[in-house]
Amino acid sequence: MADIYLFNSLSRKKEKFIPINKDFVGMYTCGPTVYDYASIGNFRTYSLADILLRTLKYNGYKVKHIMNLTDVGHLTGDNLGDSDLGEDRLEKAAKKERKTAWDIAKFYTDKFLTDFEKLNLVKPDKFIKATEHIKEQVDLVKKLEEKGLTYETADGVYFDTEKFEEQTGKRYGELSTLDQIKEGVRVEINPDKKNPRDFALWKVSPKEAKRDMEWESPWGIGFPGWHIECSAMSMKYLGETFDIHVGGEDLRSTHHPNEVAQSEGATGKKFVNYWIHGAFLKVDGGRMGKSMGNAYRISDLEKKGFSALDLRYFYLSGKYNEPINFTWESLEASKTSLKKLKSLIQSFKTEKQRTTLSQDKNIKIEQYQNKFTNSINDDLNTPQALAVLWEMVKSSIPGSDKYDLALSFDEILGLRLNEEVKQKEISEEIRNLIQKRDILRKEGKFMEADVIRKEIEDRGFNIEDKKILK
Repeated sequence: MADIYLFNSLSRKKEKFIPINKDFVGMYTCGPTVYDYASIGNFRTYSLADILLRTLKYNGYKVKHIMNLTDVGHLTGDNLGDSDLGEDRLEKAAKKERKTAWDIAKFYTDKFLTDFEKLNLVKPDKFIKATEHIKEQVDLVKKLEEKGLTYETADGVYFDTEKFEEQTGKRYGELSTLDQIKEGVRVEINPDKKNPRDFALWKVSPKEAKRDMEWESPWGIGFPGWHIECSAMSMKYLGETFDIHVGGEDLRSTHHPNEVAQSEGATGKKFVNYWIHGAFLKVDGGRMGKSMGNAYRISDLEKKGFSALDLRYFYLSGKYNEPINFTWESLEASKTSLKKLKSLIQSFKTEKQRTTLSQDKNIKIEQYQNKFTNSINDDLNTPQALAVLWEMVKSSIPGSDKYDLALSFDEILGLRLNEEVKQKEISEEIRNLIQKRDILRKEGKFMEADVIRKEIEDRGFNIEDKKILK
């Protein structure tokens, strides 16, 4: 097996990947909270996990990949700096949409899985839901309680970060700088907490309201805290110590450090060896967010004539741990590149190899294979891997070999390069609009022509204008 190097957030440096068990890798990905549609920012993280999974398999590893679906316990206070405050996101969405929290979870889980498939993401060995692992979470809280790492408040059971540091000799928050948090600086003051860094393991249901999702526990009827689910479920399926944990950059500040503390506090063992975090997706150079109206979904792209694979190509054009800027122009460029790439590869499919390959051609084929593998094994350098693919398809090696190499590379890229480029059927209505626009352009009525152009593009067609000769 070739060496794979990954940037480990725990050590803050690129490291050679060495699995705990030879030829086997345990990998956990923090999945979505299913109270709303997943955005293209969310899917950048899941695409990172997909590329990593494909890379490991490409290099001959057997991988057990688990992804959670958070369907309870993630509170709205997370946006304000304290994930133990606010409303449960599922319960809040249920009130807004006049459904049950269970209905909300099912609806948005189904939508997520549909988009997941459109992006050609390899399904994990198992999608696991927080609501289906309440016993495991309660048992883990009990274990922490027995070790003296918890305390009770009026609203639930909390993890004691100072006790964790005393017992283990480890610094809380190794993945981030949470040890530098001062009360009232980043988070709202919670008088029930001994320390602002402490976090909820189990929340007691409010007496004045009946929740859709609540369970009995030794501490009263309630629901699990957000962080406990990932520790309980990942250790159930992957063991107390496993290889890789993947997530978005936003989870590095609180969620993942809390996972580490409660897991290692319970077991006394190292929780995860490699932490891989994907960087944020910017939109038009700025922050993306639902409140800003630019948290685009796959369906928003499709309405403008783009496919999920166009978006996948766009993701590949940037390094996973560096911010990438989404614009409609950059997505258009990705769409054009992918379409051209597929057309070239389809042309190679039918090309016959007429002569025996020279030694020089054999060497070139091997060089391209090695360059691609070295690129992707160097911390998942997909921009460089794409560059190698383009260099290869434009080279002088036989078309049949280009085709075989392209499909080999696509085992990682996941662009479905063996699919034929389908031309959209142009309806009579679209033809009439094109004709009308051409007349307006010839008459010099360019503003009116642009209105029609936008209407045509909104229906999923692009127009390339040629210079009008007078």
